[in-house]
Amino acid sequence: MHFAGKTVLVTGASRGIGAAIAKAFAAEGAAVIVNYLNNTAAAERTVVACEALGGAAIAIQADVMDRQAADALVQTSVREFGKIDVLVNNAFSPYRFNPEIRKMHWQLDWSDYQRQFDGAVKAAHGLAQAILPAMLSRAEGSIINIATNLVARPTIAYHDYTTAKAALIGFSRNLAMELGPLGIRVNTVAPGLVHPTDSSRDTKESVRDAIRAQTPLRRIATPEDVTGPVLFLASDWAKFMTGQTLYVDGGLVMG
Repeated sequence: MHFAGKTVLVTGASRGIGAAIAKAFAAEGAAVIVNYLNNTAAAERTVVACEALGGAAIAIQADVMDRQAADALVQTSVREFGKIDVLVNNAFSPYRFNPEIRKMHWQLDWSDYQRQFDGAVKAAHGLAQAILPAMLSRAEGSIINIATNLVARPTIAYHDYTTAKAALIGFSRNLAMELGPLGIRVNTVAPGLVHPTDSSRDTKESVRDAIRAQTPLRRIATPEDVTGPVLFLASDWAKFMTGQTLYVDGGLVMG
C-alpha cells in the first residue's frame, strides 16, 4: 500500500492504537495529523516517530467531542496540508477493561452511557460534519471508525462502552449509505482486546488467558495488529468497500 501524497487525520493518536495507526500511515508515505487531548509529550513522540518513518506529521490538540474544536482541528489540518483524504475516528472516552471494577447494568446511571456515547458517536458525528466540505469538494475520501468486537460477542458485559460502540457501527452504516453516491466511503474496524494500551492496563493476565483460550489464533491483539485492516480500508485496494465492519480479534468473532 502506498499513501504518498495522502493526508490522514487520526484522533486519539498520542498513544496506543491511535499512535500505531499514525505511524503505519507515515511508513507508507502519508502526511499525518496526530490529534490528542492532553498528553503533548506523547503526541510529539508520535510525530517524531512518524517523521522517522518517512511521513510528514504534525500534532494538533483538540477535544473532538467539542464541535467547535473539531471544526478548528479540520481547518488547521487543511491549512497545513491542503486536504484530508482519510479520517480515522479512534479517540473515545477513557475506559478501563477490568471485569472486577465494571458496573453491572443495575449500577449504571445514564450518565455512564452518555459519557461513552459522547466519546464514540458524538465525536464521530461532529468530525464527519466538520470534514465533509473538504472531502465533498473533491468527491472522494475515506472515514474509518474504531469500534469493538464486544458488539458481536460481549465476552464481558461492559454495558456502557459496548452499547456506545454498537451505536457507532450503526452510525457508520447510515453514513456509508448516504455518502457513497458522493464518493466517500465509511467503514468500521472492530478489534478485540488490545494489549498493551491504557485501557487494557488493568486487565488481569487470567482474563487475557481466558480470551486467548477462546481465540483461534491463541493470542491477544497488539496495537500494530489493528493497523493493517485500517490501512487496507483506507486504500484503493478497498475502493469498492463501504459500510463494512472488519473484526480484528484473531477469529473470536466469525461472520
